[in-house]
Amino acid sequence: MDSIKACLFDLDGVLVDTAKYHFLAWKRLAAELGFEFTAQDNEKLKGVSRMASLDILLKVGGLELEDGVKRELAERKNGWYVEYISKMDASEILPGALDFLKQCRERGLKTALGSASKNASVILQNTGLTPYFDAIIDGTRTSSAKPDPEVFLLGAEELGVPPEACVVFEDAEAGIEAARRAGMRCVGIGSPDTLGAADLVVPSLGDVSLNLHFQN
Repeated sequence: MDSIKACLFDLDGVLVDTAKYHFLAWKRLAAELGFEFTAQDNEKLKGVSRMASLDILLKVGGLELEDGVKRELAERKNGWYVEYISKMDASEILPGALDFLKQCRERGLKTALGSASKNASVILQNTGLTPYFDAIIDGTRTSSAKPDPEVFLLGAEELGVPPEACVVFEDAEAGIEAARRAGMRCVGIGSPDTLGAADLVVPSLGDVSLNLHFQN
């Protein structure tokens, strides 16, 4: 237990489920472009940056567009997404997440958000989660997307905790790889079938015990 000093959390799929709003916005964009974007297609976007996600979507539709057009489309999609998340509240915090954050605070562990989302601050504010974080590293502060470890290394640096004393909570393969490359331990939130590279895989933060899982 003493070896862990900080917990770093991804946002989408770990603390809140904003993935559904991303999907709605991407699906709406695809419809405007004249093709269908399915839930199965959307799985390819997990943990991927906005522009990289757009490239995947355009590939699904068999489209090649100039950079200027792509930037405009990405902004349009983001506008819809922000519209959706602006209506979020604390009821959308995933089961067990708030209790686990409170346990971390009570135990004296430092906490940081490590998310690719450029709208993380809005989501944390609307759900009331902002006070539970010592550092917030999001897409506005990073230059490289996961699986690059930048977001987690910045989080550890801001917390003043060495990587080996951090544990990451992630729901995407790219995030698990990023944690590994950062030299941190990692708990996968989801299915062992896709997150097997993590040190431990659980269905949700409600299934994690600080006493049970963070021992030396």
